[in-house]
Amino acid sequence: MFATIAHRVRQWTKPATLGQRGERAAARYLRKQKYVIVARSARDKAGELDIVAVDGRAEGGRTVVFVEVKTRSGDSAGQPIEAVDDDKQQRLTRLALRYLKRHDLLEYRWRFDIVGVTWPPGQRWPSIEHVENAFEPADVGQMFS
Repeated sequence: MFATIAHRVRQWTKPATLGQRGERAAARYLRKQKYVIVARSARDKAGELDIVAVDGRAEGGRTVVFVEVKTRSGDSAGQPIEAVDDDKQQRLTRLALRYLKRHDLLEYRWRFDIVGVTWPPGQRWPSIEHVENAFEPADVGQMFS
């Protein structure tokens, strides 16, 4: 019994990974920008959406925003936002459409944002780059055929 309790305590006190810290920082940043976070790490059998939010500031009313968060400890491998290539955009589009359909939100406007978080070791706060409407949904017409 003690071993089970000790294992759970270690799980609770395990330090967050760089990616987890980056996602928390991105969510905090988005809330300060007046986004409403409706889901984090939204998973289904096809993958995971990092953050799903609603942007009420968008022109013309509310917009569902699918936010991909990329966190790096430095820029030696390029900027974090450069990591969202065409394949990733296609996967995110499929996941977003599944999410919209599952939650009966297909009639709402939606877009993709990318938040790049650079958090060098030992630095207390990261630098954050937010790209709104970072890319167009990939092959949406094919999703419904």
